[in-house]
Amino acid sequence: MGKRQISDLQTSELVVTFLISNIASIPMQNSSIPLFAGLIPIIVLVVCEIVLSNIMLKSCKFRKFICGSPVVIIDHGKIDQKVMKDLRMTTEDLFEQLRQLDVFSLQDIDFAIIETNGQMSIMKKPEKQQVDASMLGLSPPSQELETVIISDGEISDSSLSLCKLSEKWVRGVLNKKHLALKDVFIMTADKNKNFNIIKKEDSK
Repeated sequence: MGKRQISDLQTSELVVTFLISNIASIPMQNSSIPLFAGLIPIIVLVVCEIVLSNIMLKSCKFRKFICGSPVVIIDHGKIDQKVMKDLRMTTEDLFEQLRQLDVFSLQDIDFAIIETNGQMSIMKKPEKQQVDASMLGLSPPSQELETVIISDGEISDSSLSLCKLSEKWVRGVLNKKHLALKDVFIMTADKNKNFNIIKKEDSK
């Protein structure tokens, strides 16, 4: 299923998740059932889910059949009441999702789409959108990704690789700051070697 949250799972994935948890609990509750007997259906479900996921990646029609399609529920500021009935969505449900997206007035919305996982995506009217640099004709300098290269006294090799930095450089920075590795709570850095260090607080 990849690194998706529960709220982002498709219906089929959520069903498989519940099935696996229920099957796994049976041998734990009944000691007369061998553990291996519970593993077989779990493996079958996992394999089926992987196969279905791969088919959905390659076939748009199959993905649409399993997951459905996004639907427009607000079009140019107008609520499509027929779509709401088809989705069995109440006005309270609609406004709850809008509030979760920091929208408190229908007058601010140009388009709203219900995604296949039940979440809502919105496009605000131009006059209600936040101003960004492109609207002001500005060209801000590009930024590099800042990652945590030391967490609670431990160096992260993956973060160093992402920033294309070396452990030797990290230890050199710590030596200049007269710090030991164990004294660092968090150290962040980017490809340009800009860094920030937060020391561990005294436990006393």
